[in-house]
Amino acid sequence: MTGQQVVAEARRWIGTPYQHQCSVQGAGCDCLGLVRGIWRAVIGAEPEAMPAYTQDWAEPSGQEVLLAAALRWLLPQPAAAAGDVLLFRMRDGSIAKHLGIAAETGASASFIHAYTGHGVIESPLSGPWARRIVARFAFPEGTR
Repeated sequence: MTGQQVVAEARRWIGTPYQHQCSVQGAGCDCLGLVRGIWRAVIGAEPEAMPAYTQDWAEPSGQEVLLAAALRWLLPQPAAAAGDVLLFRMRDGSIAKHLGIAAETGASASFIHAYTGHGVIESPLSGPWARRIVARFAFPEGTR
């Protein structure tokens, strides 16, 4: 599986409505649901059961739940590449809780993500977004 295959799959999800806790291409997903759906398409079965979560999940406890899960199942990447899973911290001092897929790198950098009120879209990876990146990960080799 290549980064371009991940990007192609992510682009298939563009237009999917935002739906908290969902992960069904064309029907609804949130940012985690998008990554889960791409995992199923390019790798296979999800590696662990997804518990129910609230929109403010882990904020009261301050636990980096999403980062810990990414470190369990994805491969940390030191440099930007298409197909990377991007993990964002939406506010300084808060936990990381938004995900996207790097679509383009360089001067025309963009990423695909499920965004409240917009659904799955491809957005420019502008300065404000780029500054929020906590970590980059690659999907492991698929089993399909």
